[in-house]
Amino acid sequence: MENHLVSIIMPVKNTALFLEQCLDSILNQSYQHWELIAVDDGSKDDSLNILKTYSKKDKRVTVFSNTGKGIIEALRLAYANSSGGFITRMDSDDIMTVDKLEVLTSNLVKNGLGNIALGLVKYFSENELGEGFKKYESWLNTLTVKGNNFSGIYKECVIPSPCWMVYREDFEKCSALRPNRYPEDYDLTFRFYINGLKPIACTKVLHHWRDYTTRTSRTDENYADNTFISIKADYFISQEYDKEKNLVVWGAGRKGKALAQILIHQAIDFYWICDNPKKIGKHIYGKEMLAFNELENIDNTQSIVTVANTKAQEGIKTYFNQLNQQAMKDYFFFC
Repeated sequence: MENHLVSIIMPVKNTALFLEQCLDSILNQSYQHWELIAVDDGSKDDSLNILKTYSKKDKRVTVFSNTGKGIIEALRLAYANSSGGFITRMDSDDIMTVDKLEVLTSNLVKNGLGNIALGLVKYFSENELGEGFKKYESWLNTLTVKGNNFSGIYKECVIPSPCWMVYREDFEKCSALRPNRYPEDYDLTFRFYINGLKPIACTKVLHHWRDYTTRTSRTDENYADNTFISIKADYFISQEYDKEKNLVVWGAGRKGKALAQILIHQAIDFYWICDNPKKIGKHIYGKEMLAFNELENIDNTQSIVTVANTKAQEGIKTYFNQLNQQAMKDYFFFC
């Protein structure tokens, strides 16, 4: 297994406060046959100097300054300068468990091409961790333990961006980092999915995910809700949408309305249902809102559910089961 060189690609921007802890966790890996290609994306703090210090200390650490702008360009530059047969990504404010690369590499070797090695993740923060992060961590890890991550791909990003590993050949098969689309981790996850890569189940926490108020995914407009609903809709339309069926959108909240606008813009007809008595019978964007039980009166349906309430989602799943409808074929949860 030690013969497999692992290329770790890592964009860096203004993470000097956490960077040494991150780099130390890489240097201390039990699996030592790796290279780290770090690309500084115009940091205003001491990040670049810290990277250079570590590159002098360990020849496996290579440092570049981004010739473009943003995470995608930084990742592309890192990947272009990598040489390993195995590819993984790291975030410069996070921490690897000591056996992360060993477990990922071992699982990838055992399962071969066409697979994605994954690990469980653990959020941590100096402040109180929000309930949303706790729920996301629990949901994501539940999927990873079973290796059925793609069953929830239209709800959230099901491959944690800094905790996967694939063969370079498979990475290229999935167009690597060439697409210029944000959120870049979610887009890559969809490309893993449509190219038939299989998640490898894992029961070990391999990555500690740091949360803080200025984290890029919290502050950058490329990670706003509207970009997530847009990427979900585009992949659904290109990969799942059955033109022979009647499309039904569930829910008229913020996400439901955003999805409706996308469908209307693309001239895709749909029925729109909800359980809010104040909205039923009214018209939004020229579409009449129907009661949810109207689904039984619509033949040959394919549904997108934008209802976020978890209790309501369970009731909706039960309803679909009563109609003998199948998840990821007849209905898709978008949140």
